[in-house]
Amino acid sequence: MNYFTIKKIATLSIVLLASVSMVSAQTDTAKSMKKMTMADSSSKPKLFGGAGQYNTWSIGINGGVTAPSVATGGVNSFDHNKSEIGYGLSVKDQLSHAFGLQLDFHGGKLAGNDNAAYTIDDVSGAQYSAFSTKFYSGSLSGVVNFGNISFLHRKNSVNFYVSGGAGLDWYKPTPTGADGNSVPYNNYVKELFIPIGAGIKFKLSEQFDFNLGYTENFVDGFNLTGVHAHYPAQNKYSYGYAGLEYTLGPKSKTSLQWVNPIAQMYDELYDAELRKEVEALKGRVANVENAVSDLKKDSDGDGVADQFDKCPNTPAGTIVDGSGCPIIFPKRDTVKLSVAPTVAPYGNIQFEFDNSVLKTSAYPVLDATSADLKSNSSTVTVAGYASSEGTAAHNLRLSKDRANSVKTYLVNSGVDPKRLIVKGYGETHPIADNSTEEGRVINRRVEFHK
Repeated sequence: MNYFTIKKIATLSIVLLASVSMVSAQTDTAKSMKKMTMADSSSKPKLFGGAGQYNTWSIGINGGVTAPSVATGGVNSFDHNKSEIGYGLSVKDQLSHAFGLQLDFHGGKLAGNDNAAYTIDDVSGAQYSAFSTKFYSGSLSGVVNFGNISFLHRKNSVNFYVSGGAGLDWYKPTPTGADGNSVPYNNYVKELFIPIGAGIKFKLSEQFDFNLGYTENFVDGFNLTGVHAHYPAQNKYSYGYAGLEYTLGPKSKTSLQWVNPIAQMYDELYDAELRKEVEALKGRVANVENAVSDLKKDSDGDGVADQFDKCPNTPAGTIVDGSGCPIIFPKRDTVKLSVAPTVAPYGNIQFEFDNSVLKTSAYPVLDATSADLKSNSSTVTVAGYASSEGTAAHNLRLSKDRANSVKTYLVNSGVDPKRLIVKGYGETHPIADNSTEEGRVINRRVEFHK
């Protein structure tokens, strides 16, 4: 039996098995559709339930036919390829329903001869009539399930897949010379190779699958036949195989490689338990939204939520503190001065907490002060003060900075700097009670003294 005869038999086998599987798939689909609404949905795997609900590991064995050529073409050293036996073992981890990683270990023999004439080695010029090569290989490949016959039905029964990866080949060529004598290599040659394949998988049961496949192997070297002729003719070989694959794990779980996400998504949409969970989730979301609305509710419009408002029903426009209570500012004419009165018509310049930057509200007072100073030749002391927060040293520096800010403004407006004496008094000489916020606001100031 030659290579082409075996190839025809393998092709007919694939067609026959595919036909039987299609009939079986349609029967299984009809039964599944009848039971779909009656089944307990809580026992079914969920589309978004994670890989833990499936079996993902599998092992396989295979056997088939090898040849020192590939179906995609190319020149070979010998014009007649002999079909030989190959075998293999695989271990696969299915990472998703469409992709898995597979370790392959293969062994076998490659052979060929030249019927018409001898093959001449391009390097030595020697003539060879045949060759025989033993090989072993190990590779890691990605396997992609790209289609199935039962794509629109509940269960997949036939999967089509492609694979590609990389590995290492060990082979030992034995070329036969024109005189009939064999010239075997002394040692095995080690070369990198790229396996690229395609196949079809039939589901026999929840644990067993039947595989038919074809792999083209491209070797990174030119010693596969032991004859260096027609470079790079002998750096590839093929392997057509059939095999069984067993899925590891408990029988209560299905294999991830046979999962149909479209069917599962459809089932989950009509899952009574899932609908209950969705409705419960809607209720919880509504409760959270109501709680957030309650937190944001501000009945009197003072900017403080009702849950934190200690003074509800504050009149509109009232200035309130963080607790929602009105801030009461003492009248300026009720404050008793503990130092000499300021120069008329100059008023005090107020500052924000721990800040020496002039407020825009102070500009009219400073402009009036500047106009008065420019109309006479008097000398004025610019006295800065601070409230009692912080250390005395910090408040002293802050009071000087405030006085200098006022002096800078007046000098820029045309006042002679020699007429302005800057003094910083820190937190001394308060004109209001530092134990209250209202008093501290007043104490953050700059005064003008004769």
